[in-house]
Amino acid sequence: MPSDQPTDMHHRWSHPLRLTELKKLTRVTLEPDAPTRAALAQDLGIDAIKKLRFAVELTPQGKSDWQLAAQLGATVVQPCVVTAAPVTTRLDEPVSRTYVADYTPPEPDPDGEFLIPEDDSIEPLPATVDLGHVMAEALALALPLYPRAEGAKLEQTSFTAPGVDPLTDDAAKPFAGLGALRDQLAAKDKKGDA
Repeated sequence: MPSDQPTDMHHRWSHPLRLTELKKLTRVTLEPDAPTRAALAQDLGIDAIKKLRFAVELTPQGKSDWQLAAQLGATVVQPCVVTAAPVTTRLDEPVSRTYVADYTPPEPDPDGEFLIPEDDSIEPLPATVDLGHVMAEALALALPLYPRAEGAKLEQTSFTAPGVDPLTDDAAKPFAGLGALRDQLAAKDKKGDA
């Protein structure tokens, strides 16, 4: 028989709320314990989550829609992209979702591409909102992409095949090709003069 309790480490932070059972403004604060934070850190591929707080307000909108407004607060530890030393970052992020009953997914344009809607916080109304999942998603989106320890600098490194000149920043500049063309034309002129 299915249980409402999470059964494995990756769902420890699950906190489902049935929207159909809510009638008015509902406030919930999630503050996962150390084992849950460790499991979430492992799932996100980071070193640690020292603190995590997710304060949520769910407000009814009309007859069936809901507005989720939350504040995510976290202290995370990630490896530095340069030195792999631990980098601690404090995150304070607002989170917003609007759950609508008459949600219409975006239609593809004539080329078959989907345009990103102007308001990407609008989602279809689910029977159950898992606040733990919203928290984990918001945390994943808020993590620094390239955490860097204080004073860590990226040194220039070149990798090329033997006998090939490495591509440098100067060579990659927009007019670098013109410099090479100029050198080729100058070499042809010298051959023509000889």
